[in-house]
This record gives sequence, structure tokens and C-alpha cells, in this order.
Amino acid sequence: MNLSTLLQARAAAGRPVRAGLIGAGKFGSMVLAQAQRIAGLQIVAVADLNVGKARESLARVGWPAERYAATSAGDAVKTGRTFVTDDVAALLACDEIECVIEATGHPIAGTRHALAAIDASKHVVMVNVEADVMVGPILAERARKQGVIYSMAYGDQPALICELVDWARATGFEITAAGKGMNFEPRYRYSTPDTVWGFFGWTEEEVKAGDFNPKMYNSFTDGTKAAIEMAAVANGTGLDCPDDGLAFPPAGLHDLAKVFRPAADGGRMARSGLVDIAASQEPDGREVYNNIRYGVFVTFKAHNEYARACFKQYGLLTDPSGWYASMWRPFHIIGLETSVSVLSACLRGEPTGCSKEFRGDAVATAKKDMQPGEMLDGEGGYAVWANAIPATRSLDLRALPIGLAHNVKLKRPLKKDQIVSFDDVELTADLDVVRLRQEMEDRFRPGTSVAA
Repeated sequence: MNLSTLLQARAAAGRPVRAGLIGAGKFGSMVLAQAQRIAGLQIVAVADLNVGKARESLARVGWPAERYAATSAGDAVKTGRTFVTDDVAALLACDEIECVIEATGHPIAGTRHALAAIDASKHVVMVNVEADVMVGPILAERARKQGVIYSMAYGDQPALICELVDWARATGFEITAAGKGMNFEPRYRYSTPDTVWGFFGWTEEEVKAGDFNPKMYNSFTDGTKAAIEMAAVANGTGLDCPDDGLAFPPAGLHDLAKVFRPAADGGRMARSGLVDIAASQEPDGREVYNNIRYGVFVTFKAHNEYARACFKQYGLLTDPSGWYASMWRPFHIIGLETSVSVLSACLRGEPTGCSKEFRGDAVATAKKDMQPGEMLDGEGGYAVWANAIPATRSLDLRALPIGLAHNVKLKRPLKKDQIVSFDDVELTADLDVVRLRQEMEDRFRPGTSVAA
């Protein structure tokens, strides 16, 4: 708990932590909002395909124009300002940049950016969970071999869940479940970019007044983002995805320990050691009392009567038996907290969560009956949603990861809710990433030992 102290020492020695940001959207803007207030942390460069929009983001979060007026990354290092560019290569070529924050949200571009950053011997903070769940274990392995850190982004829910899981294990508890809260009803599963705002409860005027991406918001609504994040947590913690995918049981704080315990003891989990979502709405739309919509949690079990008694003595919210309890964090503020990952990588040499194995997968699943020739349009679109399933099942089905389901043509018919396989589609583009995914499947096949 001494990142601030370590950073002060670096700054006092005239060696600020220098980082680069790829992607100046909502998450990137939140990173920038706080970075300007952290003495000793410099954002040397911001890369975005739309330089004008990147500058707008900097202005929106309060950066004075002169602070992002550097003419090159080198000029930024000399002057302490920030260079804004559309050239990722220029950012990666700056030797003084120690850490790259990948925040594009695009699985294909994010994979390439991470590989290039690792090759340039830079730590990677992977905001891009879409890329991480697709090829994270092999990216982490390449980072280790290069002597750099590959990390989940603190402030985003997967990293915070990993932190809670690590806390529970470090204190000796058996973990029965871990996950996050989310606004979800079963009917949301088939939402499209045309219907998403109604599910959010926003009017047309409210939508027009903001800068909102309907596909991105729809990926949250239809459960795709949840599947991506929970599969990533499985890969980072050794917990498992449920065999048939996430169940989204409704639960408030007072019921977490009761719901997220094994079914054999009266809960909703098929067994101990699973990830899942605590829905903040009942299937009929009623809001769950005291829900954890914006938070994360871990449920764990006392190993003996003494620990069980301590749960009661210290006020933990337990199941009726008193054997199961939960710990949670009620909120996450995503990019506003991501500097913790940057500083942890640069000052401690530690990730804030990292994909260690191929244990869970987020696989493309049909939203409707589809015919050959129709196109898949990725997460949050009209064609597919993502299901979080064990990697063993994904491999048996030759399932197509959601990250490769962008602008892909079907060559076989699909039924609604059918998991899409590699054999169902024509993959003619982004073959470098397809090959990396296939290499990851081969090298990290469950049960295969991979050297650290």
C-alpha cells in the first residue's frame, strides 16, 4: 500500500513514471482526468485515430491546451507536456515511455498494440478486456519472456474481482464464488443497438445530448460484456465459468452469501469455485433491494466453527447457516483508478490481475436464426451475444471467440442461441490474430503445463 510513497521517491530523483495512452474514448478520458493530478506520473503521448477527438477529450477533462501541445514524444519528455498523435508507432518508439495503456476496446487492434508494446519492452495495462479474454494468456507469457508486466486495468471490474479473490486466498478462505453486480433481465439478451436506450431508460433527447456508442452500451445490456469480463476473471484466478454460461441470479448484499454458495447447501451455484453475476433486477423487472449493480464481490466459507463464530462476532453478512460470508466493494470507477495499475507495473513489477491460463472463454452465440451469407457484427450488435463457458467446452465445440466475430460471414445456418463455431464462418481477414488465438488454444489447452 505504498505506491504513492514509491512514486514520490521516483519523482524526487527526477525520474517520473512515463506512460502512453492508446485510445482517448470514455475510459481513456477518465485516465487522463486523474493523471493530470498525480505528481510524478506523466502521460507522454496519447494516440487515437481521431486526433481532434483526443484533443477534445483532454480539454473536456480539464487539461489546459498548452499542456498537450508537444510536437513529438521526444519534445513531450523534454518539456513535461503531452504529445497527441494518430500514430501508435510514434508512441511506441519513445524509449522513455515505460508503460502503455491500451484502451481502444477493439479486440483486433488491441491485440496488435499489446504485441507491439511488449516487443518494445514496455509494460502493458490492458483495459481492452475484449482482447484479453481472446488471447490474454499468450500475451502475458510473451510479456514475461520480454521482462515486462502485462496487467488488467485497476478500476475495471475484472481486476477488482481478482484483488478480492487474492485477498480471500491470502487469508485462507475457500472461495465459493466471485463476480460482479449488473443491471440485467433475461429479455435484455436479445437487445440490439436500436432497442438499447429503452432498456437504459434514456429518452431520445438524453441520447442526442451525449456522446454515446449504442453498440458499446448494448454489449453491456445483452450480457456480452459480463461474459467477457467473467471469462477473463476465470483466466486470472483459476475459478471456472458455469458449464452452461452465466446464470445472472438476482441478489442484494444481504443475500450474496446465500445465493452464491453451492446448490448442495441451498445456494444457486452448481458447485464451489465459480464466477457469476449478481443481477440487480428480478426477471420481471423489479429492482433488487440493496443491490450491488456497480460493485464486485467474493463469497467464501469458514473452515471450522471458530472461524464461523468470528463471522458472526464481526458482523459479516452470512447465509442462514453462518458458514458462508461475502466481502464486496460497492463501486468501481474504472479509468479514474487505472493509475494504480501503471504504478504497480512500473514501481513494483506487479500486475493488478493477469490472465494466467486458458480456463474460461467468451464465445459468440446467435441472437436469432441466421442463414449463410449473413454477417456477424461483433459484441453489442444485431447478430450475436457472448456466452461465458469453460475453455474445455469451448475447445470441444471449436467455438468462435466473440473477439473474432466482427464483420465475419456465415457459411452455415445458425439457430437462435446456438454457439458459433470456427466451422460456421469464413475467416478471411485479421489472420495474424486468428493464428495467435489458435496458438493460444494449443499452448494453453486446459491441463497443459506452461512454464511461467
